[in-house]
Amino acid sequence: MACAGVKAEDPRAADAIAGASGAAAFVAVYGSLPVATDNRVPAARPQFRLRITKGEDIAVGPGKVELLGAFASRGSISAAARALGMSYRRAWLLVDTMNRCFRAPVVEAEAGGRRGGGTRLTTVGDEVVRRYRASEQLAAQAAAGELAALAGLLR
Repeated sequence: MACAGVKAEDPRAADAIAGASGAAAFVAVYGSLPVATDNRVPAARPQFRLRITKGEDIAVGPGKVELLGAFASRGSISAAARALGMSYRRAWLLVDTMNRCFRAPVVEAEAGGRRGGGTRLTTVGDEVVRRYRASEQLAAQAAAGELAALAGLLR
């Protein structure tokens, strides 16, 4: 089986559009994700999974950044957890790990309010999300040519 739309060592890889990350950077370079030319095997899709560890803990990774983004838009752990299909406990454990790993909390509880408070993303949390996404974007752009060449070696 061949993957349509992927050419090894495509010179466009060096000119990835700024602002794209992961699959979006691949689309920016090649116009679309690779498509399988038959229905037996799915096409290859480049995916970065950047994680930063602190001791035995994963301080930040793709799931934790997604969770922080859900906090920012929804304002509570329970709403963020529901949006991502995870339990409140799981979300809270992830937040607790991040808060212990970083010098300052990434999420803080807010007291009071109409419904008794909630959570908010701190300045550090905002910076973690921004820097993580920027790192993903830079990595995707830097590796686009190698990933295209690697994908070209697949069936």
